[in-house]
Amino acid sequence: MQDYANYDALGLADLVNRGEVTASELLDAAMVRAEKAQKSLNCFANLFPGIAREQIADGLPDGPFKGVPYPTKDLAVQIKGAPLTNGSKSWKDNVSPLDSVITQRFKRAGMTLFGTTTSPEFGLTTSTESQLFGQTANPWDVTRTSGGSSGGASAAVAAGVVPIAQASDGGGSIRIPAACTGLFGLKPSRGRTPMGPATTEGWNGQSVTHAVSRTVRDSAALLDVTHGRETGSRYVAPPPEGSFAAAVQKDPRPLRIALWDVAPNGTRPDGDAQAGLDATASLLEALGHHVELAAPKLDGDALSKGLLMTISAAMAMVMDDRGKVLGRELGPEDMEPVTWRMFEFGKTVPMAELMRANQAAINAAIAYDGFLADGRHDLILAPTLSRKPDKLGILSLDPEDFDAYGEAVGSFAPWCGVFNQMGAAAMSVPLHWTQDQLPIGMMFGGRCGDEELLFSLGGQLERAQPWAGRRPPVWVG
Repeated sequence: MQDYANYDALGLADLVNRGEVTASELLDAAMVRAEKAQKSLNCFANLFPGIAREQIADGLPDGPFKGVPYPTKDLAVQIKGAPLTNGSKSWKDNVSPLDSVITQRFKRAGMTLFGTTTSPEFGLTTSTESQLFGQTANPWDVTRTSGGSSGGASAAVAAGVVPIAQASDGGGSIRIPAACTGLFGLKPSRGRTPMGPATTEGWNGQSVTHAVSRTVRDSAALLDVTHGRETGSRYVAPPPEGSFAAAVQKDPRPLRIALWDVAPNGTRPDGDAQAGLDATASLLEALGHHVELAAPKLDGDALSKGLLMTISAAMAMVMDDRGKVLGRELGPEDMEPVTWRMFEFGKTVPMAELMRANQAAINAAIAYDGFLADGRHDLILAPTLSRKPDKLGILSLDPEDFDAYGEAVGSFAPWCGVFNQMGAAAMSVPLHWTQDQLPIGMMFGGRCGDEELLFSLGGQLERAQPWAGRRPPVWVG
């Protein structure tokens, strides 16, 4: 199928429904491209076309994505009978015994699940590099990161393997890869999409799952078929007034948007990111929106400390439980150096500090909502990244210099994580490329439950400044 990459996911499904192509032919097209991209980008952890062909043979449901090849991220999302390593040496032989709740929803939508994309160990950094699978490269410059932790997904979509791929976001891991590779990436509100069946929350509710895509409408249509309460959920995001897909088709009313140019930790955008902010503000003004320099007052130190406490405690639990499954205590040889440090630190975190971490996130959410209300702001605008994508190796979990690593990670995308802590919706939109043709996405943040507004603005921006036709140097479509 030579024109395969000219279609987004909904377009491919339409071809299947009209009988112009079969699901098997789409799978074949994706597999050829996946194998080609793997040689250049190393973006797949595992490919399992046999499982996908069984799905097709059993009959695909008549969902909106019928026959669309779809890879999931090699982190937490289970496909029965398929490998799931979480990017970790200590999980390298693990096979999923069941389907995750969201996997069940993917299948009901008609998707064909054929592989997993690479992730750093447990999604713990902003670049997709691991001792288990190696480095995943950016299709725009193979010496640079495709972002993390959903960097395999972003590389596969940006290179033309598939039009959309599953991703997850615990501190920016949908938005950062989208920003690094010229894609659209929306982080849903806390409680919008399922995490089960074993648990309904990741990182105390900070982690959510959705996708990176070339078009806004694919992202919205996917959220329409995957959102909603699962068994055991302790909270659910506010229900949409209509459909997310419908929101994409209508321009929003004129919006009042706060331009947030200094991150909670004090980081400012460099020249490339500032140029993107300036151009985006001009585009918004031309579309009838009002943009003004304004920012919420948040305790950056408390938020940074709280994020470290929460994730380290989570890793102590996860690795301890894995050791019990393997029948031995895990050591530094079983995990990346940064992961080992977090594991060791996590075992020492006082319970009071975990409560303070949660309270810091609550305080931020209250301050942020108050800022929007007091200034009559609808959304905020910030750069997703403070600079263009870093060179591979700088953000790896196996650094040469831990202090340099901490500085690089802390300054790379410092506006992102607070939205996970607050539970608010946010999206990265591919609106800027540097002079050397590297993407830097622009982030829009709303309140918890603001996905419809974000999709509406995303659709308007896509119509005003289309990006889906841009092709990186590594293009296999």
